[in-house]
Amino acid sequence: MHWPNVEPVASKRLRLEPLSVEHARGMVGVLADAAIYEYTGGEPPSFEQLRHRYAAQAVGHSADGSQRWFNWIVKLRDSEAPIGFVQATVEQSGPGLVAEIAWVISPLHRGNGIASEATNVMTTWLRSKGVTSFVAHVHPAHYASIGVARNQGLHQTPLAKNGEIRWES
Repeated sequence: MHWPNVEPVASKRLRLEPLSVEHARGMVGVLADAAIYEYTGGEPPSFEQLRHRYAAQAVGHSADGSQRWFNWIVKLRDSEAPIGFVQATVEQSGPGLVAEIAWVISPLHRGNGIASEATNVMTTWLRSKGVTSFVAHVHPAHYASIGVARNQGLHQTPLAKNGEIRWES
């Protein structure tokens, strides 16, 4: 299957830059905040761990080519400092393309709609490239992320994975 290349996209307040290894230095500080892991688990990555992760993700696809990975670093339009990321794993599902999406925004920038705006920019771009449905997994007590999922038109399902509820379009 022919997959599109990830492209820079923007909204009124935000710029989404395609992920590169060079983003690791700025993102290690963003991802150092322990509040990010309250619902998802895990711990802040070191610079080397993040560099290694970004090198693998920047390839943009699974080894067998069945999945395409779209990863963006989120920045305010008037700043070079990263404030989070959005990502999608896209694969063929029946006749259409489905994207499993995720978002992480620094706690310093939460509460003003940035996660919803960044995720909407991403899903709009993905729709323009042929994605027909979206899935996200959200911890049932992470009310801010539940709001982001709802803002993307996703609805809660009875399915769960690793303690997170599946939301889908």
